[in-house]
Amino acid sequence: MNFCKNPVCDNYGVPASTQKQPRGRNACLTGDVYTIVGSGKGIPMLHCHKCGEYPTLKSNQGIADEIQRMCIQFNKEEPSCPVDACSSHNVSVDQGKEFYSSFGKTSGGSQRFKCKACGKVFTVSKSTARQRTTHKNKTIFSLLMNKVPFKRICEVADVHPKTIYDKINFIHKQCTSFVADREQKLLGGKHIRRLYVSVDQQDYMVNWTKRTDKRNTMLSAVGSADNETGYVFGMHLNYEPNLDAGAIEADAITEDDYNTPRPFRTHARLWLQGDYDDAVKHYATRKHVNGLGSEIEAEYDVATGRDDVEVSEATNATNRLPAKGVQVHAEYTLYGHFFYLHKLFGGTEKIRFFLDQDSGMRAACLAAFQPEITGRSCDAFYVRLNKDLTVDEKRHALADSRQFFREAQENNPNLTENEVKLLLIKQRMVSMAEIGKWKDRWLIHPFPNMSEPEKAICYLTDYGDYDEDHQAWLYNKASMHGIDCFFMQVRRRLSLLERPIKTASKTGRTWYGYSPYNPAVIAKLLDIFRVYYNYCLAGKDKQTPAMRIGLAKGKVSLEDIIYFR
Repeated sequence: MNFCKNPVCDNYGVPASTQKQPRGRNACLTGDVYTIVGSGKGIPMLHCHKCGEYPTLKSNQGIADEIQRMCIQFNKEEPSCPVDACSSHNVSVDQGKEFYSSFGKTSGGSQRFKCKACGKVFTVSKSTARQRTTHKNKTIFSLLMNKVPFKRICEVADVHPKTIYDKINFIHKQCTSFVADREQKLLGGKHIRRLYVSVDQQDYMVNWTKRTDKRNTMLSAVGSADNETGYVFGMHLNYEPNLDAGAIEADAITEDDYNTPRPFRTHARLWLQGDYDDAVKHYATRKHVNGLGSEIEAEYDVATGRDDVEVSEATNATNRLPAKGVQVHAEYTLYGHFFYLHKLFGGTEKIRFFLDQDSGMRAACLAAFQPEITGRSCDAFYVRLNKDLTVDEKRHALADSRQFFREAQENNPNLTENEVKLLLIKQRMVSMAEIGKWKDRWLIHPFPNMSEPEKAICYLTDYGDYDEDHQAWLYNKASMHGIDCFFMQVRRRLSLLERPIKTASKTGRTWYGYSPYNPAVIAKLLDIFRVYYNYCLAGKDKQTPAMRIGLAKGKVSLEDIIYFR
């Protein structure tokens, strides 16, 4: 992944050589097209000899590990003959009567099969095997998805608190198995003509677990959703629950990771305690600015002032690493997320990404979809929204926009509504402002709505090969609507993840009333809710996102997920 991320550079997609390069005045003429340089802050970077950019180095192994973590749901073994030497050992029972015959059921209701190749009889357990309160699964699933706090679920369902966590583990297992089966169509290259995918991150707070250390843990999840269908393709938390922080720390010391440049470390993608402590010391408070243009410019200033332009995680003295599991560097989660999407979008003709203004997100998108971007089947845009407006200010902006549009229609009576929209956007394209170190050109969108009352767009992959009308229409399609709707529902439907009610402690720390104590629960609830949102929640058109994108024929019941095999 270590190549120039400037899409119009000849080195875009050309990785730096791993071989030792010649030195001297003419080295760039005979050797590699890059030079490894130091940033002055301990971060190794590439110097691109073609365009002069300085992309930071990343660990290819770290990115590969993140991709593997996200794709693990697709790697589950299907039931087959347990005899290793049998020819049907890796043939799923779903292949049917050619390989297996039904052989009755166990006393618990699990199906038994007989292998026709070797005669072995084996059992395929039900999803609810060894459960005593299966009749409460649907109730608890529904309550979890409708913002009922855990203590109230215990009262309504008449269960012990431990049962709630056992049920979450069970429902999570069923949801991931169910969605992996449905999304095999995407992995298999399901044909989709167009995708307009919005991508953003949402932060979650984990409460402290010890009175002697009243620091919270801040984690972030990156999510992607199609603006047309609303389907959410992924929601990945920068957290690894299956690793032990103490063991990782000990191994990092053994491998001398602290004295090794970060891209070359054994555990490059994981936060080490010493690195976190150092990041806290160098934490800079961000200044609040007013106005969309000022916010965009401030974001560029913050990015260029960071040790690594792709790292946007905020660490301060009130935060700490999680007590359980290991926190992943957010930029590696971004890389993993976009490569995960790349696996799902193999059958899509055209992809348009609308990204939050984040340097790490831009780099990850341009890296994962480099072949499609250079092949012109994929484009990426920054989209920046002004989220500080009051309801009255939003209504005024909407009224002004409608009046402006009516006047344009009156002045151009021979044009259709869409043609008038294109005309006004093309007028804005003439006067786009250049902002930031890289002189990115931003367009202020002329047609706000209540959810996006003030919006600016930057075309990140502009090769100059689209005509003016085509480019104007892409600006018109730019929106964060798909992922913002999902984020809003996460806050409204999951009690642990709603916007926190802050309660100040005597030491000046903050305890978040509804936030969880175990980060693993956040990751599982996000996975569960993504399935529920995509397959169970129907919109005003009486269709779910999965129905609109072609992964479901109807609204899926909770029972179909709970009892899925």
